[in-house]
Amino acid sequence: MSKYYKANRSSRLFDPGSKTPFKVSRSKIELFLNCPLCFYLDRRLGVAQPPGFPFSLNSAVDALLKKEFDIHRAKQTAHPLMKAYGVDAVPYEHPDINIWRENFKGLQYLHVPTNLLITGAIDDVWVNNEGELMVVDYKSTSKTEEVNIDADWQIAYKRQMEIYQWLLKNNGFEVSPTGYFVYCNGDTDKEAFDGKLEFNIKLISYTGSTDWIEGVLVKLRACLMSDILPFSGADCDYCAYRRAASECE
Repeated sequence: MSKYYKANRSSRLFDPGSKTPFKVSRSKIELFLNCPLCFYLDRRLGVAQPPGFPFSLNSAVDALLKKEFDIHRAKQTAHPLMKAYGVDAVPYEHPDINIWRENFKGLQYLHVPTNLLITGAIDDVWVNNEGELMVVDYKSTSKTEEVNIDADWQIAYKRQMEIYQWLLKNNGFEVSPTGYFVYCNGDTDKEAFDGKLEFNIKLISYTGSTDWIEGVLVKLRACLMSDILPFSGADCDYCAYRRAASECE
């Protein structure tokens, strides 16, 4: 193992004796909620879950949507999708919008009670006619049925939006509790591919609540400070695999 890798890995680990704010991303908060043990192994001991495959097509859709909404951001005009769904808003113009959308930077806020620096890379922000910011998240998939955010596993989408709302609030912005998912569904009913994939785009509103976040951050900090391994998540596939593998030894 190289010296660089050791140093880089150790810099991402929580040190109970350090006074330096510890950075926790939105995705790591979700990891803690799903499985405290996997979170602890990752952030305290440096044993991360195996990485998943990158969703390159989803990333391409996100990039194109950002370019499209940025055209209207520059002109301060409503996107046709906003008009179609009766949303009285325009894309929000701010000098830091590209930083907010950048992975490993994003929106940031130091939660003083826990000394945790919370971060999250946001897809977009709109502003309504009352001057309130609205969090917007892009999602893409391909399914035959109508897209929605009603499945149990999509609680992660909702918490994601709520953390972004919380970050904006704590950075001093007026934030609407209503955010939007721009959901792109790949159309597979075409007769031929012809070198292009078309999407049906649906705008789904969601009214979030950030009341749960403060309490979770306190528990997350306590988990990091402990020298005792926490319990695994009830539905954690990684922990189930580790248990099964250990039983085979």
